[in-house]
Amino acid sequence: MDTLIKRDSLVPDSLGSRSDHRVLVGTKQLKKALKREKVLQVWLALDADPRITLELEQLCLQQNVNCAWVGKMTDLGRACGIDVGAAAAAVLPR
Repeated sequence: MDTLIKRDSLVPDSLGSRSDHRVLVGTKQLKKALKREKVLQVWLALDADPRITLELEQLCLQQNVNCAWVGKMTDLGRACGIDVGAAAAAVLPR
């Protein structure tokens, strides 16, 4: 996996492997979480629809949440433990 998610020391190879946090996958759920909950970290895929990811990036800035960009939706999905691509993912506290 040649993406930021692999190189980021705060993120394990598999986002879903730690028990001290919850992984949230998907843009609709992430929008809700950014408005309601404490989000620790957000990852957005560069090859996702910019109309979606740029809105999420703006929400992250408003909520003061660290947002990192990754190369491909497929890599982000794999890191989250799903078999399809993901435009966005986040880590929330348990």
